Amino acid sequence: MFKDKTNIFFLEIQQLCHLPIKKEIIFTFQEIFAESNGRVVSCVGEDRISNLPEHLIDSILERIPVQDTVRTSIISKSWRYRWTKLKAVVFDKHFSNKFAKNGAFGRNGFVRIINQVLFLHKGPILKFHLNIPNMVLDSFLEVDQWMSFLSRQGVTELVLTNLNQRYELPSYLFCFLELRKLELQNCFYKPLEFEGFLNLEELFLKDIDFGASLSGAKVNLPQLKKLSLYWCINVYNFNIKATKLQYLEVLTCPDAMLIQLLDSPCLFEVVIILQNRIQDYEQAEKTNLATIFSNLPTVRTFGIDSYFVKFLAAEKIPKLLPHPICSLKCLWLLFFQLGDLDLLHAALCLLRNSPNLESLHMYMQDMQVDPRVDVGPASNHLESPNCLDCTLDQLQTVEITYLEGSKPELLFIKLLLAHSPSLEKLTITASGDLDAKKILAISKDVMRFPRASPKAEVVYLNSEA
Repeated sequence: MFKDKTNIFFLEIQQLCHLPIKKEIIFTFQEIFAESNGRVVSCVGEDRISNLPEHLIDSILERIPVQDTVRTSIISKSWRYRWTKLKAVVFDKHFSNKFAKNGAFGRNGFVRIINQVLFLHKGPILKFHLNIPNMVLDSFLEVDQWMSFLSRQGVTELVLTNLNQRYELPSYLFCFLELRKLELQNCFYKPLEFEGFLNLEELFLKDIDFGASLSGAKVNLPQLKKLSLYWCINVYNFNIKATKLQYLEVLTCPDAMLIQLLDSPCLFEVVIILQNRIQDYEQAEKTNLATIFSNLPTVRTFGIDSYFVKFLAAEKIPKLLPHPICSLKCLWLLFFQLGDLDLLHAALCLLRNSPNLESLHMYMQDMQVDPRVDVGPASNHLESPNCLDCTLDQLQTVEITYLEGSKPELLFIKLLLAHSPSLEKLTITASGDLDAKKILAISKDVMRFPRASPKAEVVYLNSEA
């Protein structure tokens, strides 16, 4: 394991130093931990490791498993306590998988080992990662103690991945005032007075319950640039103010206050995947494509799924927006069914109002045609003369995945080929449910469609590719 990692470190070290490093130095480090017949083989000859620059040694140690870092104490007297001063401490899934099998408080148990490492540590800890495995824990008391200890260490990057029962975040977490990056998984946010993290730049929240009784007080994140919300509930109580937000990703958070999150003038990448219908449509009267893009003057990448479009379609999808989306370069349409007239109108509206669009990605997965749905209106609309009364001058690449080969889908492809004079590549991946005969029929149809671009290449991929 150590040998594999140091081979990677060798390349990173060269970049860190901006100088060529002899491989012998790295392999000397390997020799120290080589085990032969149950005993540790010591390094003989010149000590090449200790002569490396201090910052380089620390950089190497921070990139290897914590148990190997601790073992460097056997190198020499000068190395005995070096590991206790490292600024990065990582207990990742590899560490968890190795020590969780010994139980929490066994001789080499998960909790016992972490206690020893943390409470022997000297100096600040700027980066801390903790993976809590699915093992028997009487409580999270020890985890709370670790958070209390770390709150006084000046941590700037905290990653807490919890695979156990949901963990109620302690008040100590909100004392990490130097945080720049925070990732939390499977936790409960207990309501309390909290104004925000003033230095936080990146926030990733997965499977977080914000509590139904949260007061909704505004959390100020003035430096936040990236926000990701995955499978979170009661998000409507998480009132964020982030005026510098650049990247927003929302996955399966049906009660997220999307309108509020989108009100950030610096946003340039937005991906919203609900995967479920929004039950509360009170906001729909205030929300449509026009209001959303009026709050996204700098957006370059925009992705939505069919459920969010249905939410927006509570009001009629317009043909033209009040202002074109001139900044948009990349568009993702996820879980779409072009036989649905609302979804088709939304797709055409976005294409028509994005004069500088360069790439389009469409996924039809898990949206197979319902035989009870009449796709006739969508097909008729696609065949009408003024269906897309504009030219997609900048569109260069199109990817359509999980294609079923329905009439609306083929007509949509025909429309794109006829209105994209700069198109370079169209990639089609058929649904895995289609047989070879159906795929061949689709390819023949597409090959017959006229193309506005003489250099447009059509590529067919198997669903397994």
